[in-house]
Amino acid sequence: MVKSQDIIDAYSFRHACKVFDDTKKINDDDFATILQLARLSPSSFGFEPWKFLVVQDMGLREKLKTVTWGAQNTLPTASHFVVILARKQDSMRYDSEYISHMMRDVHHLDEDMIKTRGSIYKKFQIEDFKLLDSKRATFDWACKQTYIALGNMMSGAAMLGIDSCAVEGFEADKVENIIKDEFGVDTDIFGVSVMVAFGYRINEQKPKTRQKLDDIVEWYS
Repeated sequence: MVKSQDIIDAYSFRHACKVFDDTKKINDDDFATILQLARLSPSSFGFEPWKFLVVQDMGLREKLKTVTWGAQNTLPTASHFVVILARKQDSMRYDSEYISHMMRDVHHLDEDMIKTRGSIYKKFQIEDFKLLDSKRATFDWACKQTYIALGNMMSGAAMLGIDSCAVEGFEADKVENIIKDEFGVDTDIFGVSVMVAFGYRINEQKPKTRQKLDDIVEWYS
């Protein structure tokens, strides 16, 4: 088992790497591990409302660069660049084919459990979180799930000595047009949640700054 200090060291190593050494590439096994960490990440109800586009084609990266102001240095230099998509409302509704598929074909629930779980999920969407009040509410909720996968990918990469940088600086509508036209993504089903670049740093990391633990944690024993 990994030691506590090894985990802390990896988190201290991780930083928002803004430019990578473009001569260094992540090996296939290590990047496969990073993708597995995304796949194994938890999601609300276990419904996995995500898709991961690994963009290695430099021509496609150049097209993304024109509408991704937050990745001007990472898109050209990253060993691997991932666009993370989140599902939109139609496929995340309690009565959608996708949710039925997840419960029946992925979770392998019997019909009674599908009915019970579906009823709970319906109440969760309509009453508890009011996710069906707007398409934006459902999409934002799905995006929250993708950030769990994003965090796991970045943390796991750090444990492998691999740098990363999450990217939110992009023109969402224009990126969505690109993934529709160039990647063949059905944008009625998926939207862009976040992007993330992986590689190896070329510059020294600045000292990490964080608030003190006592300033952000309160105990109620």
